[in-house]
Amino acid sequence: MKLTRKLVLAKAKASDLESVKKLNCWGCNLTDISIFSQMPSIEVLTLSVNSISSLSPLACCLSLSELYLRRNMIPSLSELYYLCPLTRLRVLWLAENPCCGSDPNKYRLTVLRCLPRLQKLDNQAVTEDEVALALVQGEEVSTPPGGIQTQLSNNGLTDAESENDALNYNMEETNKIREELGMKPLSREKFSSPSSPSTLERQTMRRTHILDAVLLLLRDLDEEELRVVHTAAQTRLHTYTLHSGDEQRLPAQKAADIQH
Repeated sequence: MKLTRKLVLAKAKASDLESVKKLNCWGCNLTDISIFSQMPSIEVLTLSVNSISSLSPLACCLSLSELYLRRNMIPSLSELYYLCPLTRLRVLWLAENPCCGSDPNKYRLTVLRCLPRLQKLDNQAVTEDEVALALVQGEEVSTPPGGIQTQLSNNGLTDAESENDALNYNMEETNKIREELGMKPLSREKFSSPSSPSTLERQTMRRTHILDAVLLLLRDLDEEELRVVHTAAQTRLHTYTLHSGDEQRLPAQKAADIQH
């Protein structure tokens, strides 16, 4: 079963995905949770007793602090790779999944090596000694096969929902973030129809989504990390300015060469 936007809003009794902070989908026979690629504000999520096999859509849930995944079909601990960006995650319940294996100690140390910020794993408190031991004895999690893009391409919407909702959703969310940062809103023409976008429209949408992701990530950075980003941005801007100047000088240089 695919978790759709309509089902999420009905369960959460909400009018839009952005306002959903808590969601309980216990025992819903879910296999597809790609809708969570559109829900960066979700904080507490219950997905226990389902048939979920991939955690890739959860990589976008940057506000997630509690995640319950007991009794699903997670095949490998490599799926934890998608939870690494979730710096606010403190509670994880992953027991009774195939990825847990037959050695509970090895499993626990590997999870804590990958997610050392956890305060509770499988309803058991995490100690500082455990984390220290995990960093030494826990196995390093490898990158899972495939990638996030496969899941993100669907965005958890049915075809009909994509046609009707995707354009308005992207425009509204993007402009909301831009407004918070004092930037001018983008016009509707900047957003393409999901059915048959042109090359230029696809490029515009891609740049818009990249900007969205960058702005969302900035919210979780501290002062020192923001300074690093600021320095990198200044360097990139300086390089871009020099490159643009070279391009502007090129026609004049060609003309001078012809004259000579």
